[in-house]
Amino acid sequence: MKSTFVTACLTAASAFALSSTAGAATIAISCGAVGMELELCKTGSDAWAAQSGHTVNIVSTPNSTTERLALYQQILSAGGTDIDVYQIDVIWPGILGSHFVDLSGYVDQPTVDAHFQPIISNNTIDGKLLAMPWFTDAGVLYYRADLVEEYDLEVPETWEQLTAAASVIHDGERAKGNDRFWGFVWQGRAYEGLTCDALEWIDSHNGGTIVEADGDITINNPKAIAAVDLAAGWVGTISPPGVLNYAEEEARGVFQSGNAAFMRNWPYAWSLANSPDSAIRGKVGVAALPRGGEEGKNTGTLGGWQLAVSRYSPNVDAAADLVAFLTSYEEQKRRAIVGSYNPTIGALYEDSEVLAATPFFGDLYDTFTNAVARPSGVTSAKYNEVSSAFWNAVHATLSGNGDAAANLASLERELTRMSRGGRW
Repeated sequence: MKSTFVTACLTAASAFALSSTAGAATIAISCGAVGMELELCKTGSDAWAAQSGHTVNIVSTPNSTTERLALYQQILSAGGTDIDVYQIDVIWPGILGSHFVDLSGYVDQPTVDAHFQPIISNNTIDGKLLAMPWFTDAGVLYYRADLVEEYDLEVPETWEQLTAAASVIHDGERAKGNDRFWGFVWQGRAYEGLTCDALEWIDSHNGGTIVEADGDITINNPKAIAAVDLAAGWVGTISPPGVLNYAEEEARGVFQSGNAAFMRNWPYAWSLANSPDSAIRGKVGVAALPRGGEEGKNTGTLGGWQLAVSRYSPNVDAAADLVAFLTSYEEQKRRAIVGSYNPTIGALYEDSEVLAATPFFGDLYDTFTNAVARPSGVTSAKYNEVSSAFWNAVHATLSGNGDAAANLASLERELTRMSRGGRW
């Protein structure tokens, strides 16, 4: 039986009747609503509609990637025509790809070649280009530049330095009377966002990527254990107990209201933190996430979203044309300037107007092009189970239900059973 939430979403989506009369089509596109996503999706789609003569209906989907995937699976497994163009996570081509159209016949090769090729490869399965890159992502560190200066600190380069700096500012601001102030906010809810955060902690300590490219399960190792235990020590000290239920927007809300010194989030938060109504406008810096100790490395988890066309769509040609428009150079440039969404076209990182609007795109170019990928490729259709097992093990540790050594050992056994002994 469908959940009440999914049923409600399907009912709302099915209200958009798809038509194709007199050469004009009505295309339904799913869009996220984190930050300015929904607004920018609508304005971009409206521009295409005005140019093409077609009509676009926007289908709003859950912000939670876990809930959104469940909704998509419900619609696609039924061969539903409720949505023509799907906004999909970078980790979903292997899970949902059988339901999508090969776009290689709709986008010319020079255009495809202009995008970051690792993302194109990620979206290509069995020789079929199942999605076009729309924007990419990697986790970054936001910090209150004014407070770092006031407390005579440096931007932290290791997680230990971040812990110490966050503690100094946390204690100092609370001594001034702000009892709502915290040192560091991030994504601690038991969902895909925690997989992203925790993978950054672990990989930055050289603790691997949960499941390696050859299928080996490596999560139960001393460096991974140390990384997760370090994070568990933040909860209730420099991070609020409520961080265990934070997703991206909850963390941004605390930081943007002026009640946190540091925040882990995606690049989209930059434009909002500097919006006219932001309490911290002009006071924010962005840096690479810290290394895992002196021998560690800077790591941001690879994120980002793609656009795919449902093979059940009655208007595939028009839907593919919308995808080509929304993922184009000019549209990605507009989104980068207005909403600080990272382009997937390399040339835009040298565009003067883009760099003027979002200076850290140039400074952190290596972070975005060398981000660590979640093990969705090697685990394929089982990735969602792998990620769920991982985030639950990490969340248990953060919540004080066992330490990282016990929980990651249990996770290793669970993944071994899931993979039939490492054979994914």
